[in-house]
Amino acid sequence: MKATSTCSPSSEAQPGGLGSTAARGAITMLTGQGMRILLQFAGVVVLARLLSPHDYGLIAIVVVIIGVGEIFRDFGLSSAAVRAPELTRDQSTNLFWINTGIGVFLGGLLLVAAAPLASLYGQDEIRPIAQAMAAIFALNGLATQFRAQLMRGLRFRWLATVDVLAAALALGVAIGGALLGWAFWALVAQQITQALVILVGAALGARWRPGWPRRDVSVRSFVKFGSNLVLSQIVNYATNNVDTALVGFVYGASPLGLYNRAYQLVVTPLSQIQSPVTSVAIPILSKIQEDQRRFSAYLVRGQLALGYPISLGLVTIAIAAEPVVELMLGQKWLAAVPLLQLFALAGIARNLAFVGYWVYVVRGLSGSLFRYSLVTGVIRVVCVVIGAQWGVIGVAGGLALAPWLAWPISLLWLSRVTTVPTRALYTGALRIIGAAGVSAGTTLSVMAALPSMPALLSILLTAVLVIGTVGLLCLLPIIRRDAKDLIEVMILVKNRKGA
Repeated sequence: MKATSTCSPSSEAQPGGLGSTAARGAITMLTGQGMRILLQFAGVVVLARLLSPHDYGLIAIVVVIIGVGEIFRDFGLSSAAVRAPELTRDQSTNLFWINTGIGVFLGGLLLVAAAPLASLYGQDEIRPIAQAMAAIFALNGLATQFRAQLMRGLRFRWLATVDVLAAALALGVAIGGALLGWAFWALVAQQITQALVILVGAALGARWRPGWPRRDVSVRSFVKFGSNLVLSQIVNYATNNVDTALVGFVYGASPLGLYNRAYQLVVTPLSQIQSPVTSVAIPILSKIQEDQRRFSAYLVRGQLALGYPISLGLVTIAIAAEPVVELMLGQKWLAAVPLLQLFALAGIARNLAFVGYWVYVVRGLSGSLFRYSLVTGVIRVVCVVIGAQWGVIGVAGGLALAPWLAWPISLLWLSRVTTVPTRALYTGALRIIGAAGVSAGTTLSVMAALPSMPALLSILLTAVLVIGTVGLLCLLPIIRRDAKDLIEVMILVKNRKGA
């Protein structure tokens, strides 16, 4: 029997064309991620008061190892499946078993490596933590192609629902465990619960079930694309986490706990916004990549839609870092304030370069992405190592400087290997940076002249001042045009009309 494609359009994809689908999908995923971020913040507020920096430091050490393994476990095959113009049922099955096999293998590898890892860091608790969290590899391996099927079908509502439910249930388990005195085991239970719920939810929602693997069905093109992509992801992950490994190895679990919490307050929400937008952008851009005019327009609009809200949010966090830490983590975490400020500044530059990643994936340029990742990785490592001469703050400073050095390179590098609206992306990013800079300067000046106030009020006032300043900047025609584009996106979502 001839294999049929699993790439049939879902009902979510049909009304109003791709423009409407993209906008609704982005809003659906962002709404879901917004709920996840709220859950995460609620968890941070509660768990930071029930657990210690040492508990978080122990988990952070193992999570770094898990993160490296997760890249190998996926092997770029989820992106390869999503971007493929055609994907047969048998190809999906073979990809499923590849991801599952890699997951099981990596889980076994972590079981064996648990004792040496504990000895390396001089923390006996790491051994049982690593052994327990080895199960995450197998769970995520099983879930990979189910999630890919949901993304190919543009079933963003189901994906968002599963992600929110998983985060909520996992947080409930963590809080319950912390109240029962489980210490770091509460965080371990949270990680495993989330992976399990995502697997079950994705498997129930996917309109596909894997069969037995078939040797006569080739997935070589998927593996070739994935192998290049995984190399760039490994470089990015390793260089992104060299700071965490350095802090943990040199300064110990407690300073790492402070560093990790400040980092996660910025980077986790940032990635939880970028991830669902990417889940929408890649399948949509894949469908229109032959139409360069539409492709370019979507990229520019995507940069503006990500750039303005995220940059202004990060400016708010940087200015209100002390009340944010006091409110979210409590008084015992105030040493994390300068770390949080530096990570917020780094996040602005990282976000501006993010649309380039979509292009590399959609156009199948994983080899070029790998070479670009090597260059930016070297920049990051050099900055972190130099910064380490000034302690933990110096490490954070190096990490904050690196993306600002790498961002100008990103679009130039991409323009050498494919056609992108380079000038529009550069000028759009500069407008975003300018608006963020002016709003930061104005807000800092006003806040410095005001008396001290409760943490929540200080955060809210900072946000109002940042938004108000940008509102005034809309008097400038060039900023007003950007605001108009963003409003048009919201109208498109509301009316569900095609672009």
